[in-house]
Amino acid sequence: MSVIRDNAEPLAIVFEDDGLVPNNILPFLVYQGAVKLDPKRPEETIEELFEANSWGGTWRNGVYDYLHYHATVHEVLGVARGSARVRFGGDHGQELQIKAGDVAILPAGTGHQRIKASDDFCVIGAYPPGAKMEITRATPENHAKALKTIPKVAMPPADPVTGKDGALMRLWR
Repeated sequence: MSVIRDNAEPLAIVFEDDGLVPNNILPFLVYQGAVKLDPKRPEETIEELFEANSWGGTWRNGVYDYLHYHATVHEVLGVARGSARVRFGGDHGQELQIKAGDVAILPAGTGHQRIKASDDFCVIGAYPPGAKMEITRATPENHAKALKTIPKVAMPPADPVTGKDGALMRLWR
């Protein structure tokens, strides 16, 4: 039984560099309601999906309430429980409501910050192989450094949701 809804296609948004948050020329991707969660084990449903598609280093938590980004790695966030309002792309980005079954794929440098969340909000985070995750705050010094590291971040081996033939492979060329 597949845990992915048929014809799952992400929403793709390109966020501009705002001078503090570099974002990325690659589009930020959001699969809305793409994952059919096992109600008894929603976290494991997402962890197993990401790991099957070569995204590892999984963790369970929320999204920080301060603006940050990762300049050395791409990140995927799968919502296992609850919902949250998250601003992606920095202060000039876009606020999106994400809920259980949604998956957001953030290319390196994409700003993100939780605005508000339900009490049961839980996301599963993961990363492609090889890179180390570092939390970077939006400062002019960090921005200058990030512009050097972001272009060196390797292409993931697969879309964390739809695999080797997934949308990410097509949209991030």
